Amino acid sequence: MKYNRVLLKLSGESLMGSKQFGIDAEALHHYALEVQKVALLGVEIGIVIGGGNIFRGIDAIKGGMDDRAQADYMGMLATVINGMALQSALEGLGLSTRLQSAIKMEQISEPFIRRRAIRHFEKGRIVIFAAGTGNPYFTTDTAAVLRAVEIRADVILKGTRVDGIYTADPELDSTATKYNNITFNEVYERNLNVMDLTAITLCRENNLPIIVFNINDNDSFLRIVQGEEVGTLVGV
Repeated sequence: MKYNRVLLKLSGESLMGSKQFGIDAEALHHYALEVQKVALLGVEIGIVIGGGNIFRGIDAIKGGMDDRAQADYMGMLATVINGMALQSALEGLGLSTRLQSAIKMEQISEPFIRRRAIRHFEKGRIVIFAAGTGNPYFTTDTAAVLRAVEIRADVILKGTRVDGIYTADPELDSTATKYNNITFNEVYERNLNVMDLTAITLCRENNLPIIVFNINDNDSFLRIVQGEEVGTLVGV
């Protein structure tokens, strides 16, 4: 196995499936199945999921909400809802999970404690990290990198709707070409929309590679942990 402990980053929008809002049951089940395939190999899996299918703080600001911190906290709560949904789907497949939140919610989740999360991995549990970093002004991309560094993950796997990083948005530009490998410095220089700059910088400083891939492709997650070249690898 190429990777023993991974951090999977999913966008909240990915849970919408064919819907315009909320959680699509079919999409949720698909992601749970993809995670199950990897978990059955004994790979330790942490997951961070966004909340954009329910609420995006930055969009609320653009829409006229004048308190960025309040909007961001609302977005964090949306990630908890998504985390609970994913937890339920995974447990429905017989997997053992724990939901850890950066904001204390004792009735529904554990508080994030790094050593406890690592112990869960050692016991074969999937850990879902919710509520971002627990602080406003930080994205769930940054939260994913922070958690990956803290738990000493081997790699961050960012599941998206496209099969890697392109010179332009392939959904809008038919001439866009794909990168198979790219450095962190090239991401900066070419202003590529991989993750926000805070997340990219944290990855570079900690020599933590990122693989961007299409999570909607069956077995793509599985193939990556088995060592196949899937998607785009971002490294030093």
